[in-house]
Amino acid sequence: MRRRPFWFCLLVLLVLLAGYLAGCATTGQPHMTAALDERQAARQELDAAEAGKGGHRARAMTLIDDAITQVREGIDYAAATH
Repeated sequence: MRRRPFWFCLLVLLVLLAGYLAGCATTGQPHMTAALDERQAARQELDAAEAGKGGHRARAMTLIDDAITQVREGIDYAAATH
């Protein structure tokens, strides 16, 4: 009779672990996706802004494009390794 609590606890632990892993697999990268959306919105705002900012608008657009690329690569890397 002493083994029954052990097996019950083991079963509960396995169910919780399976639920955690399923949650990780289905949630994706919510923070990275939000960061990507925000970077894309910033890029659209820079596109809409008038030129004539002493090259700073153009530089910001380059940096935003680089940031978008890095976030996408991070999402792809996480998807490939998890």
